[in-house]
Amino acid sequence: MTKRTRRRASAAQLRREASKGSASGGVEGGRFQPLSAKQVTEIIDSAYGLLENTGLSEAPEFVIERVCEAGGEIRQNRLLFPRELVETLVNQAPSGFTLHGRDEVHDLDLSGYRVHLGTGGAAPMIVDAETGQYRRSTLKDLYDAARLVDSLRHIHFLSRPLVAGDMHDELALDVNTAYACLAGTTKHVATSASNGSSAQQVANLCYEIAGSAEFFGRQPFLSFNVNHVAPPMRISEDAMEVLQVAAESGVPAHCNVFTQVGASTPVNFASAIAQTLAEALAGMAFSWIINPDAKVICGPKPMIVDLRTGAMSGGGGEQALVMAAAAQVARSLGLPNVSIAGATDSKCPDIQSGAEKALSVTLAAQAGSNLVTQACGMHAGLMGVSLESYVLDNDMLGSVMSSLRRFDTQDMQMESVHLAVTEGVGHFLGDEATLMRMNSDFVYPELADRTDFQTWEEQNQPQQVDLARDEVKRVLAQEPVSLIPPDLDRQIRTKFDIRLEY
Repeated sequence: MTKRTRRRASAAQLRREASKGSASGGVEGGRFQPLSAKQVTEIIDSAYGLLENTGLSEAPEFVIERVCEAGGEIRQNRLLFPRELVETLVNQAPSGFTLHGRDEVHDLDLSGYRVHLGTGGAAPMIVDAETGQYRRSTLKDLYDAARLVDSLRHIHFLSRPLVAGDMHDELALDVNTAYACLAGTTKHVATSASNGSSAQQVANLCYEIAGSAEFFGRQPFLSFNVNHVAPPMRISEDAMEVLQVAAESGVPAHCNVFTQVGASTPVNFASAIAQTLAEALAGMAFSWIINPDAKVICGPKPMIVDLRTGAMSGGGGEQALVMAAAAQVARSLGLPNVSIAGATDSKCPDIQSGAEKALSVTLAAQAGSNLVTQACGMHAGLMGVSLESYVLDNDMLGSVMSSLRRFDTQDMQMESVHLAVTEGVGHFLGDEATLMRMNSDFVYPELADRTDFQTWEEQNQPQQVDLARDEVKRVLAQEPVSLIPPDLDRQIRTKFDIRLEY
């Protein structure tokens, strides 16, 4: 074995050893709070005021009926939510619950400031792993993305990252999207539904996989992303149908509102957060009116636009700040919450991509957002997915989670310092505590290069993107195997229009 070969083997060993580090989801954030307590109160009061005095337009009859039965009011064709009603529902809601994986190691605890990082985006394009060019994404691409994410330990859940452009029917799209995600990963899956009918079919699919509706209700391994409001303050009828089905069928729901600061909200950041929070709470309140035990997640997601062009600008410092502030406000209400971060404007894995993702994801995590979607893999302002970026971003997410850890001052080793310099060898590399904690207290990158300069040169100066591409090819070269058992898979295909072929 040559010296060069030995070093390469050593680098591979280091990557394997990286898997022993601890950077799992559920580490507590919450130390970054950009808003004062007074500002948080003012924003929440403003949100309640919008719901009570302005209300939402275009409410369908089934929403009006249920909200008004609970104490709401229609005034000048706008549905008003009294502050007392919403406050009561918020105060009665659980401060946290668990989104399950089909493997319990992937369960997501949404209590307190516990942080979990995942995919997202619903992008219409993917960077082709062979050509490096953008193209329309397909159902097979979605399945491949799920397979890859399943192998990356710092990506804690799979929120649908791309749209299967070869599915041209809404029902087929929704059912096959859920199926492809569940076939590719045992991590928790978040997906969407076009309307109530599609939502019920996706719920039925989950019941088949779980074995019963009752078992799924106890351990829900899929949730709905629901954009139930078209800002400013207009209800989406189809999305409210999805919320109703979710509440009735035991499927957790993310009550997401994507506003555009300065376009669909006032340009003032505090005002934008207040409006977005009000819109999110409207969907949550409706869900709790349908079912007081409904599992709903607060998703106020004010998005920054470049006001010079009107294009989304998800990678700037303003986006990181406003999303962290929105997470702080939601958490102050005691509500499980979801943020968006990592929505880089870069078109490829480059310096801009890494910088923008690291900034926004870190602040969202430090603010204590329970779920951070779009944290990896996304490019071009959420228009494209790169599988190579999942591999690259996996290291970044591990570092973000590592940065959340608290220092332990109860086990300080001052006596060890004294002994090392007075009686020992003058260093701590062989110390028992060092050996015990080198894998538990430190997170080692799986791809990032920490070799010395000479080794890097001897290995022909490998570039991270190339290494990431090799890893994507390695994972996807493995024989495609559904994570749904074969007998169950055959049963599902007799009941649902499943179009994914392995």
